[in-house]
Amino acid sequence: MVKSAQVMPLIGHILQSLHHEITAVALVSIVRLVLAAILGGLIGLEREMKHRPAGLRTNLFICVGAAMFTLLSDQLAVMFLGDHTRIAAQIIPGIGFIGAGSIVHARTDLVTGITSAATLFVVASIGMAVGGGLYLTSIFATILILLCLYLLGRAEEALNLKLAVHSYEITGNSAEEITHEVNRILEPLHAMMQNVQVAATRDHVRLQFELEGTRKGQARVLDLLRQSSILRTVSPLGLVKA
Repeated sequence: MVKSAQVMPLIGHILQSLHHEITAVALVSIVRLVLAAILGGLIGLEREMKHRPAGLRTNLFICVGAAMFTLLSDQLAVMFLGDHTRIAAQIIPGIGFIGAGSIVHARTDLVTGITSAATLFVVASIGMAVGGGLYLTSIFATILILLCLYLLGRAEEALNLKLAVHSYEITGNSAEEITHEVNRILEPLHAMMQNVQVAATRDHVRLQFELEGTRKGQARVLDLLRQSSILRTVSPLGLVKA
């Protein structure tokens, strides 16, 4: 009877604590995590549509994770009387490691993934803002990032500033003949084939290669290749890296 009298108040206290947490803290936390998932997912969707290294899931998880750590930093500090910013402060160096992993040094003169790394850095800040309850700030920052990614990308294409790597497939009588003809076309443009692959069939030889250049430069090369009487077919295979 004594044990039962001691257990029942303890169970009641636990249930009361859980009810208070569910109705107050948990509800706010759930709303913030859902908002972080939506905002991070919007930016990640834009990255995914452009086939960037850090896409939908990466940006969504980073935004939710940053929001979660910010919530934990605040709530654990209340429970254990600690520093409210201690855990949240470690998000920034952590994102730095992830961002570094998205940067690829493809060649001596081409580095890709810097924009994706910078986007991850900003997405983490949006997650921290959501976790801290700054809803309007986080929503405005998300809209601003999406506008910048779209408008600046359009501006780079219009001004012919951005380098990209495209892939092409050409067929002809022999690999030596195709290679000589392509090099003849590319020489005045100061361009060179990269990652060349050759495959022979009964009727012809297929040659695939990659070429780095601006949008207008790629269009010029494609036009010159199609004008050649030596090359049988010329097929652009699309964007490889941008």
